[in-house]
Amino acid sequence: MKKDKIKEHLKKVLKPGRYEHTLGVEYTADCLAMRYGCDMAKADLAGLLHDCAKWIPNKEKVAMCKERKIPFTQVEQENPELLHAKLGAEVAKETYGIEDEEILSAIRWHTTGKPDMTLLEKIIFVADYMEPNRDKAPELDKIRRLAFEDLDQCLIFILKQTLEYLNGKTASCDPMTLETYHYYTKHEVQ
Repeated sequence: MKKDKIKEHLKKVLKPGRYEHTLGVEYTADCLAMRYGCDMAKADLAGLLHDCAKWIPNKEKVAMCKERKIPFTQVEQENPELLHAKLGAEVAKETYGIEDEEILSAIRWHTTGKPDMTLLEKIIFVADYMEPNRDKAPELDKIRRLAFEDLDQCLIFILKQTLEYLNGKTASCDPMTLETYHYYTKHEVQ
C-alpha cells in the first residue's frame, strides 16, 4: 500500500490525537534517521505504522494475538493495551502489506525495547517517547537533546525513566523493558 493510502486509512481508524502522535513519530524518526545514517524510508514507514493496532479494542487485541499465535506475557495479558506493538507488526503486514522484517521488528519492539536493538528499532523507540506532541514525560528537553547526541544514552535514560515511573505507580512492568535496561546498562560499562 502506498504511503498516502496508509495515512488516509490511519486517519480514519485512529483517534485524532493518536493520529497526530503518529505523524509526530514519523517526523521524529525521519530526523533521527538523517542524524544517524539510517534508511529514511524505513524509519518513515516504521514511524507511521508503529501504532497501527492501537485503535483495536483490548479484548480483541488478546483474541487476535491468540489467533495469530503471537506470544504474550502475563503482564501483557493483564494490560492488553501493551499488545498493540506486537500485534501492530502483524497488522502492518496483513493490512498495509509491509514485508520488511526490519520495519516490522521496529514496530514490534517500540514499546518495551529489547536487548541488542538495531538502529531502526532504537530510532522508533526513542521517537515514540519524545515526538513533538509529547509533553508529559519529565526532562523532555534533555531527552530530545540527548537523542541527537548519543542514541544509546538516550535509550538508557528513557528506559530508566519508564521503570521509575512504573515503580512509582506500582504498575506492572513488562519484563522485556527491564531486560532491555539491564542489557544496555551492562553493555554501557564495558
